[in-house]
Amino acid sequence: MIIFSIFAAVVQRTRERTRPIFNQFDNDTNGDQVRIHLLAIASIFIIILPIIVAIIVSTKESGIVTSVTELVPGTSGSANYQRAVFELGFWRFMLNSFIMSMIIVVGKLFVSLLAALAIVYYRLPYKNLIFLFILFTLLLPVPVRFVPLYRLAVDIGWNNSFLAITVPYIASATTVFILRQHFLSISESLVETAKIDGVGPIRFLTSVLIPMSRGILIGVSVIMFVFAWNQYLWPLVIIDTEGQQVAQVGLNILRGQASSGEVAWSMVMTGSVLTLVPPLALLIIFRNALIETFTIQQK
Repeated sequence: MIIFSIFAAVVQRTRERTRPIFNQFDNDTNGDQVRIHLLAIASIFIIILPIIVAIIVSTKESGIVTSVTELVPGTSGSANYQRAVFELGFWRFMLNSFIMSMIIVVGKLFVSLLAALAIVYYRLPYKNLIFLFILFTLLLPVPVRFVPLYRLAVDIGWNNSFLAITVPYIASATTVFILRQHFLSISESLVETAKIDGVGPIRFLTSVLIPMSRGILIGVSVIMFVFAWNQYLWPLVIIDTEGQQVAQVGLNILRGQASSGEVAWSMVMTGSVLTLVPPLALLIIFRNALIETFTIQQK
């Protein structure tokens, strides 16, 4: 229900801001609410249906489902999860993904906070042009950067290391944009008071901006964690050692090949469910911070 709560809250806040424009339709409010909730429920069902199927298949011995009537939980769920985590060492891939994601989140927050601080509060020449250039990096698709980035990582000896899968993702135009929008909403009187009291920029950042931006920072961190956790193509390219791979790539290890040549889909779905747990837990725990972040993006 986390997706439904976020969707409903964002829709409600949008309606509150636009209510003066649509006062003539107040009589249809109840009907609109019913349609919105029905649409949300239908959307949620479509979204979570593959997850339900994956959970069911992960409890079966072979994982082969040929009809709808076979979509019932099996009896091998516990054995499948124990084998995936311990016997096939999937816990190591998840640990690598967690370490990679945390390094990316902390690095992005550090760089983005300093960048947003400079763009909003410093009198820099052409700072609007600089900000547009930062946003322009969003237009560069990741595959375009793979070849030069791979050559650079190999030349400096970063291949097969956490540096290769973390440092390229530390700079984030999206995070800079969100933090800039939030900093612009902070009262100018607060900034002037800090200047009069002789508060320096770093102290202003740590003592004023960060405490006032706690909800936004948590929401942004969750988004960045999910983004980093789901990285697949770049770790697959730059990491050659199996023990240093991340969870998304490690799913291939769980496939296995039976004597008949069939893929062990039950193990694949088991790994897929395991990789879903950490980001889903964060989305549920910090859903309110996510709603606040989405509201900032709308503004």
